[in-house]
Amino acid sequence: MPVKIPQTLLGNRNFIFILAIAAGLLTDYPARWTELLLLPVLGAAMTLSVLNVPNHVFRSPKVMTQPAITGIAMTYLLLAGVTLALSFLIIRDPALRAGFILIAASPPSVAVIPFNSMLRGDESFMLFASIGSYLAALLMLPLIAFLFLDIQHSKLMHFAVAAGGLVLLPILISRLLLISGWNKPLEPVRGLITDWLFFIVIYTIISLNRGLILENPTMILPVATVAFISIFVLGSLIRLTGKKLGLERKIIIPLVLIGTLKHFGLSGGIALTFFEKEAALPSAVGVVFLVLNIIWLNRRDSA
Repeated sequence: MPVKIPQTLLGNRNFIFILAIAAGLLTDYPARWTELLLLPVLGAAMTLSVLNVPNHVFRSPKVMTQPAITGIAMTYLLLAGVTLALSFLIIRDPALRAGFILIAASPPSVAVIPFNSMLRGDESFMLFASIGSYLAALLMLPLIAFLFLDIQHSKLMHFAVAAGGLVLLPILISRLLLISGWNKPLEPVRGLITDWLFFIVIYTIISLNRGLILENPTMILPVATVAFISIFVLGSLIRLTGKKLGLERKIIIPLVLIGTLKHFGLSGGIALTFFEKEAALPSAVGVVFLVLNIIWLNRRDSA
């Protein structure tokens, strides 16, 4: 008999994500431990989220090529272009602008695959679009940084490879789980576990940037403006364009996600490593808007 998860607040995705933001703003004390778990937790969330993708889809190069090219275009032509343009038009502080350049250079958020699953988008399309974007990131991340920032691109390549591993390794593990049949016991609780894994991720990123958010309120407005336009406004335009072109909803969802959500954890980590702490503020604010956008999309699609 399948396990049924009670529909309480602790099982409500929107509540879990809002709780993560609130906890991150209230205290950063547990972050000293959750920071150490960040990459394994992200990997576990990724592994659980791609279990619905059957193994046979990997046998058709034709099926993989179009989503991969589309993912690269959405990530590095559309979203990166909009982010760079807005940062040069709106942002005056050099450190904040550097933070947005790092966001533009980063691959999609690792959250796009599980969020796509939550919103019932096409999981195979999202998976291959993400793989294409992460492979492109191995070149684009150091290239954009080299063109717009005074930083050694060889070091940025290390971060790009690490980020790519967060997609490739979970895919491998998920295939092994499917082949062995060990995915079946996880299926009834897969969504709930994924939500709480993302609680850890969201809390950690917000709490590590808590001081920046609370100590620099005057810096928030221009940063929030760029984040709002590049996530909410751009996402609405992608959705409207997709509908005009007659695309199915299950294809529009991954296009919206990969066309609006960057890997804020990666860009924030690079910012804190190579720049002054203000450069990480765009990534921290981006995480908040990412969560608000997912909640909005979830409510909109379930209405």
